[in-house]
Amino acid sequence: MMKIPDLKGLTVATLLPYREDFSIDWDDYSYVLDYCVAPDGVTAALVNGHAGEGGLLTVAERREVVERTRAHIPHKPLLAGIIATSTAEAIAEAKMAEDAGADCAVLFPPGPLGGGASATSRAPVAYVRAVSEAIGIPVSLFQYPVASGYGYSTETLCELAAIEGVIAIKEGSDTMLAYDENWRAVKKASPDVSILASNYNWFLPQMAVGADGILSGLGSLAPHLFAELWQASAAGDLASMRAVNERLYPIVRAIYGPSPLIDMHTRMKAGLKALGVIQNAAPRPPMMPTEVDIAANIATVVEAARRAGDIRVC
Repeated sequence: MMKIPDLKGLTVATLLPYREDFSIDWDDYSYVLDYCVAPDGVTAALVNGHAGEGGLLTVAERREVVERTRAHIPHKPLLAGIIATSTAEAIAEAKMAEDAGADCAVLFPPGPLGGGASATSRAPVAYVRAVSEAIGIPVSLFQYPVASGYGYSTETLCELAAIEGVIAIKEGSDTMLAYDENWRAVKKASPDVSILASNYNWFLPQMAVGADGILSGLGSLAPHLFAELWQASAAGDLASMRAVNERLYPIVRAIYGPSPLIDMHTRMKAGLKALGVIQNAAPRPPMMPTEVDIAANIATVVEAARRAGDIRVC
């Protein structure tokens, strides 16, 4: 029988540091895992997603990321992002991730489903079903912002959640109305499918509406705060949720506030560099390094959080 990982709690989408020549810095990646995945309160890790620049890695590199992460965290669920252009490519990637030790394949909408093709169910259902039937591990869905043209409609999301093998949804619709509607509809139709809140500016309201967990790249930078937020949410303690959100807010704004938003994960790397977790914060091109003034503000914010005990570096 298929092994189903428990994804209720905090799943951290890991960042991937490079050396100056843009090869992967595996030593610093080990420090990243020690810092943001190993601590108590972190349930699982997602690799090869947007935070891990999965779309900029070779197939061999993506496999090695899964293998090394599996070896480093043998007892926590490991999710692998599948960022593909075609169904055949997605199946090959998912099989590779399974063979390398992943417990769940996270299916990003494929490129050809942009421009609104994901708004109706025919193509997305065929895509997710084909991948799910080809592998022996479960799958999670990656819900994009609705405005991106890749986000699934509520009706489509419910159809996808009903596919055998689908166990979770990373809910990144980026509007509270869509999140609320999707939470209610999916939980009514497929109550066992976990909804993982995941929208930078909406963590507190998403938790208040309802969630089975959190999946966030920002967890790579502030894992202890996110663990506290989830614990307060699981306890139904709104006052504690608000208190944690106040402490998290400066970090959220430092990372997600400046334009362009696409630089969010590079800014998280800047934060890890400021904390001494990694040596080099540069992304692979065509992504651009964090601008000097933005990086300086991030360093100030994370240092204040460190002094307050909200960020804990060994």
